Amino acid sequence: MSYADNVFINMCRDILENGTSTEGEKVRPHWPDGTPAYTIKKFGVVNRYDLSKEFPIMTLRKTALKSATDEMLWIWQQKSNNINDLHSHIWDEWADPDGSIGKAYGYQLGVKHQYREGMMDQVDRVIYDLKNNPFSRRIMTNIYVHQDLHAMNLYPCAYSMTFNVTQKPGDEKLTLNAILNQRSQDVLAANNWNVVQYAVLVHMLAQVCDMQVGELVHVIADAHIYDRHIPFIKELISREPKEAPKFILNPEVKDFYKFTRDDVKLEGYEFGEQITDIPIAI
Repeated sequence: MSYADNVFINMCRDILENGTSTEGEKVRPHWPDGTPAYTIKKFGVVNRYDLSKEFPIMTLRKTALKSATDEMLWIWQQKSNNINDLHSHIWDEWADPDGSIGKAYGYQLGVKHQYREGMMDQVDRVIYDLKNNPFSRRIMTNIYVHQDLHAMNLYPCAYSMTFNVTQKPGDEKLTLNAILNQRSQDVLAANNWNVVQYAVLVHMLAQVCDMQVGELVHVIADAHIYDRHIPFIKELISREPKEAPKFILNPEVKDFYKFTRDDVKLEGYEFGEQITDIPIAI
């Protein structure tokens, strides 16, 4: 059984059995027909994935590795806030006529700041510290910038990464671990998508910094299942998980800015039938 499937199934069961409902409350999200989009939610969900043991991609249904990687690189590598730089249409609902999502996501990671070591944006600062000061407890990013929230078409959901390096006894290479902080997550639409994205990011950063991968810890403040997603979730978690595939990252790439979505692939990826026509709350 894929470990990622096991985590997902247990999380969903916990939300459905022990979560609280927002039905009847004043909620911001709504369905395209204007109906309020209520949820069942759990506060403070924490999931841990040991990337050295298994790549955390779901097999209950397919998670599109290349598309997930493409969006992650759009934010972290291109530092773009324009959907015209993406190969998918997942951000179309939040883009203006020019394709911009405002001062959100990639825009924030691309803002340069003055440090003692010179002008750097947040991504370059992370890479610099991982290479030059790996045991620092200050290696992190934050794109939830309050003074710019008014100019964002969508407030960041996955808003912060904290990196922490450890030295395992007997290992020549250092181990790169990370915490992904997320204020809110649509479990059906985005959970494994985000896990896969940031697992790929940790693999990429570890490779360019000559480290090995360790743990990815995913902290979700508000993990929720929308009311119209409940039947999909119940059917999904009733499926039989398959074995996790092998993740392969192009070993030739040593510069983070040289990676493309074609540098990632899976061997032996088997998965259940895809769920289509999932309604998305906006």
